Amino acid sequence: MTAKLVQVLVSEIVPNYWTLLNEDSHETKSSALGLLLACLRSLTGVNAIIVRLRAWLQEAKSGDGKSKRPDIAINLAVLLNLVCLLLKGNDSIRGIWKSATRTLNGNLNTRMLSQEMLSTFGSGRIIALTAEAIEHAKGHKAEIDVNNIWLANGPEYTKWLSQNIVKWQLTSPTSDETKLCSELFLKALRLGHSDTAMKCVLTRLLIAQGADNERFGLLLGHVPRSEQRKVLFSVLKTFAEDYLNRLGTSDTEGSNKMISAVAGAISAITMNDPERIAYLVEWLTGSSGAGLGDSIGIRRAVVAVVSQDRDSIVSVLEKSIAQIGDQLYIKHSPIVQQEVHAQVLLLSAGYVHKVSPLKLTLLMRSSPWLNAISNRLSSSNQRARFLGMVIGEGLSSLVDKGDKRLNFQVEEMEVPDGKWYKSLVEIQDTPGSWDPLLNPQELTQKRTSSKTPSHKPAPSQPRAQGFIIEELSDESLSEQDDVVGYRKPDSDAEDSDDDPELVRRDKAKAPVYIRDLIRYLRDTDDYDRQKLALVTAPTLIRRKANYGTEVTDHAEELASLLVGLQDKFEMDKFDDLRLQAMIAIVVTQPQLMGPWFAKTFFDGDYSVSQRSLILTVLGLSAHELAGFETSEYAAAASFPSKSLPEKIERLFISQGPSNAYQSSSSSLKPLPHNALESVATSITSSFLAPLSAAAADSATGPDVLKLSTFKSRLPDYDDSNNAATSEEQHISNPKIKIKSRTKPRIRAIPNTTAQIISTSFFDPLTARFQAALHSPVSRIRGIMFQPFLLALYLKTLALLLHAAGPSTLALPQMTGELWRLLLSTSVRAQAVGDVGITQAVLFGLLTLLDVNEDRMRDVCQELGREVVETEGWVAGVFEGLRGGDEGREEERTKMLAAGVLVRLREGVEKYRLMMVGDLIGL
Repeated sequence: MTAKLVQVLVSEIVPNYWTLLNEDSHETKSSALGLLLACLRSLTGVNAIIVRLRAWLQEAKSGDGKSKRPDIAINLAVLLNLVCLLLKGNDSIRGIWKSATRTLNGNLNTRMLSQEMLSTFGSGRIIALTAEAIEHAKGHKAEIDVNNIWLANGPEYTKWLSQNIVKWQLTSPTSDETKLCSELFLKALRLGHSDTAMKCVLTRLLIAQGADNERFGLLLGHVPRSEQRKVLFSVLKTFAEDYLNRLGTSDTEGSNKMISAVAGAISAITMNDPERIAYLVEWLTGSSGAGLGDSIGIRRAVVAVVSQDRDSIVSVLEKSIAQIGDQLYIKHSPIVQQEVHAQVLLLSAGYVHKVSPLKLTLLMRSSPWLNAISNRLSSSNQRARFLGMVIGEGLSSLVDKGDKRLNFQVEEMEVPDGKWYKSLVEIQDTPGSWDPLLNPQELTQKRTSSKTPSHKPAPSQPRAQGFIIEELSDESLSEQDDVVGYRKPDSDAEDSDDDPELVRRDKAKAPVYIRDLIRYLRDTDDYDRQKLALVTAPTLIRRKANYGTEVTDHAEELASLLVGLQDKFEMDKFDDLRLQAMIAIVVTQPQLMGPWFAKTFFDGDYSVSQRSLILTVLGLSAHELAGFETSEYAAAASFPSKSLPEKIERLFISQGPSNAYQSSSSSLKPLPHNALESVATSITSSFLAPLSAAAADSATGPDVLKLSTFKSRLPDYDDSNNAATSEEQHISNPKIKIKSRTKPRIRAIPNTTAQIISTSFFDPLTARFQAALHSPVSRIRGIMFQPFLLALYLKTLALLLHAAGPSTLALPQMTGELWRLLLSTSVRAQAVGDVGITQAVLFGLLTLLDVNEDRMRDVCQELGREVVETEGWVAGVFEGLRGGDEGREEERTKMLAAGVLVRLREGVEKYRLMMVGDLIGL
């Protein structure tokens, strides 16, 4: 009988009388709308609306996409408004459960009802149906307010579901109800917005003022053991992103309190459960890295929790020593991951020395420790050797005394980075009260205010004697004949318009400060402010970078706004201006924003186009940092005090040999979204040009017969030769009238940022890609292996390697990581049948060979197996392509494959015997 009544209400009453019912906006229990919602607020009512929505959608999609009835869109809009009103509130799920279980008897019926609840609210079908209904209703111009249909928004629905779980938990539920809440919580984590769900539950059940931490423990206790590991790892990620990453590597009183508070919260969650402690040990020593990409704060907090159990902290140290000294791990793991595990080893060693000094002494006399240090020192990777040295000196400072302390006596150990690593063994954190988590902004403000210098107020000036300015009244003015007033102007420029309503007196002014720029970007309903913000952003960010801390303090917030900004007004050059603003942020703060953009690319909830924009920003920013491009906004951002007057500047620029180089320097104009592809194409042409010239020369016959050809090419070469070279030759020897064929002089550009490109751009991207490959979350893998995105990602890595250049100290490490990534099974499997990914892999290999042109002997010695495998795979690609005019993309791919084969065989021909050991295995 209840089902029949609900069916009549949904199918008859609501469509016909919704306008009348909705006139009373007050949803009180006594109103008609309130009574209707009370009748439908049950699992039967929700399912009836879902079934009705599905029926309307099926009818709408029948008949070649044309609706058979014109009222379908209107009915869909009515049902959408109804279900949103029905489920609104933080106590709706508990109310539905209470109304359904009021007449149930027996555990079997309760279990069946709980399964139906999970299927209805945790499967995500409500989100899918409402989103599809909105699109159809909008397509048929139905009157519907999309902003009120929050059920179609994934983050909003996840937040609503999490808030209902929290509300239910705070009402002292029964054991069955707590179990249902735990299962709903797991469903919420799987809806694609796990960060939103975890943040909501943590802040309300654990961190909120007066919260009972036992509630979160009970919620986690009913989660199956196989799922507790994922939930605990998600908790650690939330703590790192919301509280600890903002602290960086600072070791101040405020940061120590925050780390202690997070450790106390984690300790309350684990509740000394051996299995949960084992999950923390696995997180610290796992192959995926202990908080890869996060600051050291989360590792300090977790180690502090694990240190409460002696056996667990000793296990962390033993596993870390075995892992850090493994030769395969040293050779194949990303350097960012190795740095994270080195930090864990140093932190755990300090705690082991505190609880059991003898155990640490015995470990340092064991063979795993000696092998670990020796394997590190014998590595060809400079950063791997550095980590081995800091680990050796750090642990030796705890155990050995006097002259027995290990001291490598190298400059690398005396730099701030080396001293910071060695100081990790002295850190001793303890789990404490998590009161600082209630107001995390206070510690951040204290840390920021401590950096800003205090300015003393200017001393008050004594009152000047003499003239005194006083206000005169109108009567006194009239009495004084010598005071002559100004006459009114004949016309006012602001009132010159014929229609006074068209005169705008509230025109927005260009932002002067970064906070104004952020406020303009957030005002998405004002066209003028959006336009001014985008036009001003590239210059303003560059101008403010070296003056004060405006850009540093608000860089992440500004970048987040730009990444998610939508072209609501269809502005001209919107994409170009946004791209240039993001490039300005990265160029001015590379060490801060490079890792942030890499993290956002993998972890952020963005579309494919937004992720491709992030890769474009990283590639072009590295290109500019390396000196290959000069942005036109850089000159506009300089203050007038740093430049000569315009006439004098033209006078100096127009004279001297330096003008010859002025035209050769490229300028980074506003670029489209495919700018990265254009840069990759130009670099490819520069790689293949010498090969094409050599092939043309070899095809024209012996060198003796090429005299006429050389003479015929001489004038063309003279015209294209650098003007500076000819001018310098004429100055040094005025008698020379004929220009000789010499190699054109290349402008020397000091690549002073190679280390920044390696550590802040390249390493975070490769390390997070490796972590994504081993991630159990299928969403990350699905996004990463989208063909266009994967091809752009590989080209970005190649451009970063090219920007770092052959003089980079970390070139062996970057070469090994990129080469193994290009030859990985996952990448080559995606390249099968996809020309775009194949071209990206070949471009990466060609870049590797070009940058490592002068060190092919080392490449053959360190990567002999990869070199042989590359030659075989590229030869197979070359033979499998047809080419010709019918397939231009295949022709281009075949050209790239030929270039890689020629460069590879030329490079390894001298050192083929060196690779005999690797060839035996193949």
